[in-house]
Amino acid sequence: MAAFASAVEPVEVHFLWRPQLADDTGEQIVLEAAVNGRSKVIVTHNVRHFEPAAGQFGLEVVTPGTFLKRINTCARARIP
Repeated sequence: MAAFASAVEPVEVHFLWRPQLADDTGEQIVLEAAVNGRSKVIVTHNVRHFEPAAGQFGLEVVTPGTFLKRINTCARARIP
């Protein structure tokens, strides 16, 4: 957790474009954090809720399994 925390960059959160998600059950803050943090990917099991809005901000939405496969593929490609 310390390694993760050391890579975190604080960002100012803006709420001017809220709401974007049809079902705002706490997921809106995840989208806002991803946009404000300049993320490229949202990793969630709830892909269908995020995809329409995430696309407007250039975010890709993937499941944890897909993301882990991607990480493993990248790691293997770097191992000599």
